[in-house]
Amino acid sequence: MRRVRQGSIPDIIQRYRGIVLVVAVPLFLVCFILFVVSSTPGSISRKAIPGGLAGSRSYAVIFDAGSSGSRVHVFCFDKNLDLLHIEKKLELFEHIKPGLSAYANDPQQAADSLIPLLEKAESVIPEGLRHKTPVRVGATAGLRALGDEASEQILQAVRELLQHKSSLKFQSDGVTVLDGTQEGAYQWVTINYLSGRLGKSYADTVGVVDLGGGSVQMAYAISEEDAKRAPKVSDGEDSYVQKLFLKGSHYYLYVHSYLHYGLLAARAEILKISGDVSNCILGGYHGSYEYGDETYKASASPSGASYSKCKDDAVKALRVGEPACANMKCTFRGIWNGGGGDGQKNLFVASFFFDRASEAGFIDSNNPVAKVKPAEFEEAAKRACQLSIEDAKAAYPRVATDNLPYLCMDLVYQYALLVDGFDVDPNLYITLVKQVPYGDSFVEAAWPLGSAIEVASSP
Repeated sequence: MRRVRQGSIPDIIQRYRGIVLVVAVPLFLVCFILFVVSSTPGSISRKAIPGGLAGSRSYAVIFDAGSSGSRVHVFCFDKNLDLLHIEKKLELFEHIKPGLSAYANDPQQAADSLIPLLEKAESVIPEGLRHKTPVRVGATAGLRALGDEASEQILQAVRELLQHKSSLKFQSDGVTVLDGTQEGAYQWVTINYLSGRLGKSYADTVGVVDLGGGSVQMAYAISEEDAKRAPKVSDGEDSYVQKLFLKGSHYYLYVHSYLHYGLLAARAEILKISGDVSNCILGGYHGSYEYGDETYKASASPSGASYSKCKDDAVKALRVGEPACANMKCTFRGIWNGGGGDGQKNLFVASFFFDRASEAGFIDSNNPVAKVKPAEFEEAAKRACQLSIEDAKAAYPRVATDNLPYLCMDLVYQYALLVDGFDVDPNLYITLVKQVPYGDSFVEAAWPLGSAIEVASSP
């Protein structure tokens, strides 16, 4: 057998040099291109945009300019409109006090108050995506109460701020005063989206009551037959029913907003009823209450607060049964109630309802979701109304000093609103919600997510 001679490596390369050149040259070019691209300043990498390429995610920035403060929400969506994490959470949420309406005489100061929130929002959005990220500012009942001229001056100052000092995608019509039906509809979308109910039948969705500072909204899905029975409204008034198409399903959404009946505004309405001495103010307190441009005397009766008398004043302020409804069921002030039905049987109640229940101690403040009965607001009100202002300081350490004199009033009003105003069974379990669980995290139960879903769905 002949032995095959083994050549040296240089001999082998020389012998097969043609093949080596065919393989090596393209490989070298590919490596060189990759080196140049990765070294180019400003190139987008996975590190610059967490989670992958720019096209796989989008952001939306929503400012909630409410009567009690300003808040910013930043959301990140994938291509299926599912929420993605931002800094280990499913949203950025920051807030400041006071709200824009506190600067009625200084529009520029009102706009400048949003700068810290704007800077925080921009800081969590990858730089390469900021110019593509829409920003909206929705002012609610606080600005609605100022009147057209004052509110428009503030909004114009906010528009100029976003146009000149923001790197986000700005459109002037994205800064506006939300009407109450928009606010209520967005809130309904938010809670049903987070709880995984969008795309199901209307009977499987939940109803929402959102108690803000200046207004309260009720929204729930109704049948097409009930939608056809909705009463006609006068020109300039919001329709009772909105038709929505979400996740492949049509919904007829009953929604109504009651201006002047948010918690802070309702205090003023109750104080108008009571006059100089209020049965709803904790004993020993003598002061005044400011809301909007008005100041109201807020002094306790010599005998202190009275649950029963305060309840009478709250029902009068709600104007239950005025005017009477002849051919349909109404809530308060003669407002059609939507007809009831399956879309209202599971009720989620948000904002100040959760806050006061937590502060009064009948829900766990560390749990953002709680099941309660309206009757528990009544029981808490009866306990609070018995106390003087000094005793209440010790009994309710979590209540802010400026809210403490009105604790009896607030709890009475919340019970009256649910039971007398909206005709909710006092023993029906409702869900108090501050945040809604979504995946492995929690998201604020507020209307901005509904707005973000709308803007993220737009071309």
